[in-house]
Amino acid sequence: MFAFKVENTAQRQRVNPKTTHSVGQRNATDCFSSTLGAVLMESPWREMDWTAEHRKTLMEKITSYKPSCQEVPQARVLLLGPVGSGKSSFISSVQSVFDGRVINRAMVGSSSTGFTKKLQSFPIRGQKGEEPSALVLCDVMGLGEGQTTGLTLHDTLAVVKGHAPEGHKFSPEQPVRSETAGYMKKPSLRDKMHCVVFVVDASKLTSYHKGLGITFQQLREHISDLGVHQVALLTHVDQVCQETARDVTQVYKSSAIQKLITEAAALLGMSPSYIVPVRNYSCELALEEGTDVLLLSAVDHILQYVQLYFQDHLAPETKFQSS
Repeated sequence: MFAFKVENTAQRQRVNPKTTHSVGQRNATDCFSSTLGAVLMESPWREMDWTAEHRKTLMEKITSYKPSCQEVPQARVLLLGPVGSGKSSFISSVQSVFDGRVINRAMVGSSSTGFTKKLQSFPIRGQKGEEPSALVLCDVMGLGEGQTTGLTLHDTLAVVKGHAPEGHKFSPEQPVRSETAGYMKKPSLRDKMHCVVFVVDASKLTSYHKGLGITFQQLREHISDLGVHQVALLTHVDQVCQETARDVTQVYKSSAIQKLITEAAALLGMSPSYIVPVRNYSCELALEEGTDVLLLSAVDHILQYVQLYFQDHLAPETKFQSS
């Protein structure tokens, strides 16, 4: 996990001054019509290694990851967020890094009601010639501002508990119940979600309806009761900071993004250390090293909490023995 002005709990990373102003650099007007100016701090409020070597290390770490439980072949991670927050784009962007080119694996749309309506699981494939990773990112219908629009609290918990079948199409008028086709009455550990990731749009953070904050608080409470850890992604950071739009390696020097991380923490009711900024691929046709590092670091952040889930829930005899 990350914390302001302290090291990552997994490892302390260092900024490479030789790459800070070149990796991930681009014209700020390439994709976006407007960005906000921001004060860049002299020192980053979080440390990050932006080198190609670190990118390679993160890719290897993710592709070699295995759940610490023999009965669970893949770690299942659920992405939750309002319509347009960037859930599907994040899934496609992560897979793009491993494919070596920008792809749209999870269908992305611009409808005001959201493109994703079903529960869809996306195993993250490794690079060509490599075995698929043991990470599955799960996409669902966007959250609404109550129980009448978007994914409801009831259906969200049905997904987290493993009751909702793959491909189920959600509707507030037809909640997931035991009569639902494909309903899993006794889901095993492999069917459940092992971590929940909230996704919020940095460019819309201050304009979200107050009801969304209540929705987040309710979800957090109930998901926590299930013993499932939660983290969050702050997307579209390049739309709120001109310097980050030009050069993504400046993200942790941006005072504007630091402030938005704090505001997102208040909205979600969690510590800022659980929240990481990301920039998804949208209009780009080629990968950028800095963007890749930010995306891969977010996945690494998520996997730390997946591991905590297994540590919290598994009996000693079910865990792999250390060599």
